[in-house]
Amino acid sequence: MLTDCKIFVAKTAGFCFGVDRAVKIVYNMLDSRNNVVTLGPIIHNPNVVADLKTKGVFPRELEEVSKGDTVVIRSHGVAADVYTALEEKGASIVDATCPFVSRIHKIANEKSDEGYVIMIAGDAEHPEVKGIRGHCSGESYVFGSCQDFENLVKTSDFSTKKVAILAQTTYNRNVWCDCLKLFERLLPDALVYDTICSATQERQREAAEIAHKADIMVIVGGLHSSNTHKLKAVCEQYCGSCCLVEDAQGLEQGLKDCGADLRGAHFIGISAGASTPAYIIKEVQQTMSELLNNVDEEFNFEEELEKTLKKIHIGMKVEGVVTDINNGEVAVDIGTKHTGYIPASEFSDDPSVKPEEAVKVGDTLDLIVLKTNDQEGIVTLSKKRVDAVLGFQKVVEAKESDAVLEGTVTNVVKGGVLVSSNGVKVFVPASQAAPRRDFDLNEMLKQSVKFKILEVNEAKQRAVGSIRAVAREERAAAQAAFFENAQIGSEVEGVVKSITDYGVFVDLGGVDGLVRRMDLSWKRIKHPSDVVSVGDKITVKIKDIDDETKKVSLIYKKDSENPWEIFKANYEIGQVVKATVVSITSFGAFAQIIDGIDGLIHISQIANQRVNNVADILSVGQEVECKITEIDSDKKRISLSIRALLPEEDAADEEEAVEEEVVEADEAPAETEEPAEEAPAAEEETAE
Repeated sequence: MLTDCKIFVAKTAGFCFGVDRAVKIVYNMLDSRNNVVTLGPIIHNPNVVADLKTKGVFPRELEEVSKGDTVVIRSHGVAADVYTALEEKGASIVDATCPFVSRIHKIANEKSDEGYVIMIAGDAEHPEVKGIRGHCSGESYVFGSCQDFENLVKTSDFSTKKVAILAQTTYNRNVWCDCLKLFERLLPDALVYDTICSATQERQREAAEIAHKADIMVIVGGLHSSNTHKLKAVCEQYCGSCCLVEDAQGLEQGLKDCGADLRGAHFIGISAGASTPAYIIKEVQQTMSELLNNVDEEFNFEEELEKTLKKIHIGMKVEGVVTDINNGEVAVDIGTKHTGYIPASEFSDDPSVKPEEAVKVGDTLDLIVLKTNDQEGIVTLSKKRVDAVLGFQKVVEAKESDAVLEGTVTNVVKGGVLVSSNGVKVFVPASQAAPRRDFDLNEMLKQSVKFKILEVNEAKQRAVGSIRAVAREERAAAQAAFFENAQIGSEVEGVVKSITDYGVFVDLGGVDGLVRRMDLSWKRIKHPSDVVSVGDKITVKIKDIDDETKKVSLIYKKDSENPWEIFKANYEIGQVVKATVVSITSFGAFAQIIDGIDGLIHISQIANQRVNNVADILSVGQEVECKITEIDSDKKRISLSIRALLPEEDAADEEEAVEEEVVEADEAPAETEEPAEEAPAAEEETAE
C-alpha cells in the first residue's frame, strides 16, 4: 500500500461553460418539448450521450431530421446553410452553440464578406472547424500546425490578398504561440484573432503545471474528443507516463498501456477534457485511490544497491532513459548513482535538430560515456557519436549497393559542402554538388539533398559523395519517361528555365523544350520577357519532337486566344468599328481592330478628296471610325473604309468633279500654247 502518494485533481477539469450550457439546455427541455433530438452527439462523451438516449433524446444527422422535431444544435456550432436546411424541413431549432464559437462565426462571416481569405488553426475534420468554414462566403483554409501553415503559404499566393487568421476554441495554446511568429514573418499584414477559449487556455495551463510535478498524469475524456487529445499532448511534454481514459473502468488498462508504475509514484495528476462530467472524474479519482491501496511493493534491496554501484568508464556504451529536457540539454537515467547529461552539442550532428522535438521524456537512448565526475555524481554522454558509428555503417553499405542517401547540407567548406546523413558528415566536392559552375554553394545550406557515396575511408571514418550523380540519374529517368509518353499536341507543365531574343526554354522535368517567339503570344511583343519570366510555372503544348536530336518544340499561346478566331466570331462585312492606326505606308494605313488583328485602310478609302500623303490625314495612335468592306479568311486580310461612312452628297460631288476632270482632259488639245490661262480654272476646280 502506498500511503505517501498524492492524487491531485485539476480545478479546471471537466465541463467548460459552453458544454455545460449545451447539456443543461437539453436536460431542461425533456419535460417541455416533444421529439427532442441533437444534431450529432451533444458532446464528445459516450456516457452523457448514452444517458440522454435512456431519456429519449437521440443524436441525429441532418438528413434524419423530421418535421416537428426539436433540434438542439450542439456547442460546436454548425454552418450557416444548416439553419436554412432545418427550417425547410419544418424543424424547431434550439441553438446551444457556445458563445465563444458564435463570436468566431461572426468574425469569419464579416471578414469573408469584406474580401478576406480566412485561415483557421485547428482540425479540418472537427465539427467546430467545419461550422466556422460554413460561415465563410469566400476562400478559407485550415492548418493543424506551424509546418502546415508554412506549407500553405509556400504553395498558395496570398501576396495580393487580405488575410484574417482565426483559431479553433480548443487549439493548443503552445502551438498557437509558435505560429504567431510565423504569421508575423510570412503574412505581416494579416489580421490575427486569438479565438482560443479562455477556459481551454486555463485548463491547458493548469494541466501543464501539474504534469511538471507528476510521476503519472491521467487525462479523463472521450477517446474521440479533440479537446481531450490536445490536453494529453500538452501534458506529455512534461510527464513521461501520461494516459487517456474514458471512465474509471478503463483506468487500469490505460495505466498499463502508458507504462505507468504505481510503485514508484509520489504524485499523480488528474485533468479532464471539456466534455467530461464531474461524476466521471470523481469515479476515476476513487478508482485510482483503490489501485494505490492494492499496490504490492516488491523491492529487492541488494539488486537496487548493485545498480547504484555499477562502474562506468569513458567510452563505455550505456542505455539511458530520458527524464528531462531543458534548453537543449537532455537529462537521462543510466541506472547508476550518477545523473547523466547529454549536452546539446552531443545530441545530434545536425544543428537543425532540436532535442525537445526529437525525443520525449521516457524514451530510451543508446549513448557513449564522454566524461565522469564521481564527486558531483555527473556523467557526460553523447548520442551523436553512437549515431555516427551506426550511420557510417549505413554509408559503407550505401557505397557497396550504390544506394541513394538523403541528408541536409550543414556547412559550406573549402572546395565543397558537408552533408549530414545518419549522424555522419559526408564531404561533397563543389564539382559534384553544384548544378553549374557559377552556382553559389551557400544557397544549398540547410537544404535537404539526395546523394551517392563515391569513396569511403573506413580507417579515417570519412566519405566522399556526389549530389550530381543522383541528379543525372533522375534526369535520365525523367527524359526516358518523357519521350516514352509525350505526344505531339498534348499539354505538359514546365518551368521557364531561360529566355533569349528568339524564344523561351522550358524545363519539362529532365527535358528542355523551346517556345519560339512566334509561338509565345498572338499579340505583338517586343521581347519574350514581356510574356513570361524565369521560374514561372506554365502549361505548354507539344508542337513537334525530333526523335534523332531529342529536341522538343512547344507552343505557349492558346488556341482559344487566337485573335483571328475571336474576330471571325464577332465581326462581319459591313460592320462599323472603331480602330486605332498602328502604322502608315505609302498606299494606306493599318489600323488595329482588336489585339492582334489589323485592317488596311487603302489610300483611296481614307477621304472623299484625292489624298497624296496618308500622313497628312492620319497619324499613328489616332482612333478612327470605319466600315469593314472585305474579309479574306484564307489570307487573313481585312479591308477597311473611312470614306464609306462619309455623307453620300459629299461622295457624289467628288464623283462628279472627277468625271468633269476626265471630260476636260479628253477635250483638251494635245499641245496648249497658253497653259497659264488654264491654271486659274484648275485652281477653281480644286477649290470646289
